[in-house]
Amino acid sequence: MYILYHAPATASMAVHMTLLEIGAPHRLELVDLGSKAQRDPEYLRLNPMGQVPTLVIEGRPHTESAALVMMLADRHPEAGLAPKVGTAERDQWTQWIVFMSNVLASTFRFWFYPPDLGRAEHPPEVRDALQRKIHSAWDRLDAHLAANGPYLLGDTLSAADLLLLMYMRWSRNMPRTALEWPALKAFADRMRQRDSWQRLYDIEGLEEWRS
Repeated sequence: MYILYHAPATASMAVHMTLLEIGAPHRLELVDLGSKAQRDPEYLRLNPMGQVPTLVIEGRPHTESAALVMMLADRHPEAGLAPKVGTAERDQWTQWIVFMSNVLASTFRFWFYPPDLGRAEHPPEVRDALQRKIHSAWDRLDAHLAANGPYLLGDTLSAADLLLLMYMRWSRNMPRTALEWPALKAFADRMRQRDSWQRLYDIEGLEEWRS
């Protein structure tokens, strides 16, 4: 059984959704960010970065949401969330996951946590620069989906789509959300109808951006 250390509406969402898509037995362990449980010495032994998610696989902790969805997809090929190694589809799948992790995840981290850049809050020029970088990612993803969708790999849903949906949700309170890009909005509308997304919302007690 997998053990997922998570917090609602954080980077653990894509991993949780992947587990639900796969149907793999798992147990959730809440990390209460409000009480700084991510800094508890016991949790830091699992995740020295003091972040969520952490996924325990066969007794060993693993971190980084993009890596975790890839691990799960590869461990459960019957779920069809990862193309076969050595195929063009696999190369594209890896490319999109790394792109989103490098560009979206890291930039959102700075957007949400100004102290990571040594500031209590961002001055306008830094906020503008971070927004432009996120918008450039939406531009690229929207153009790709418009030409090749409905999913990142065409007609085939994959773990990359689960990550994309999570990152899109993170933009919901920004001045310009990802839903303002038409192909991305169509993608989100389709993905938010999935049973795994609805179940995740029920389990994590979420409502905003449900459908």
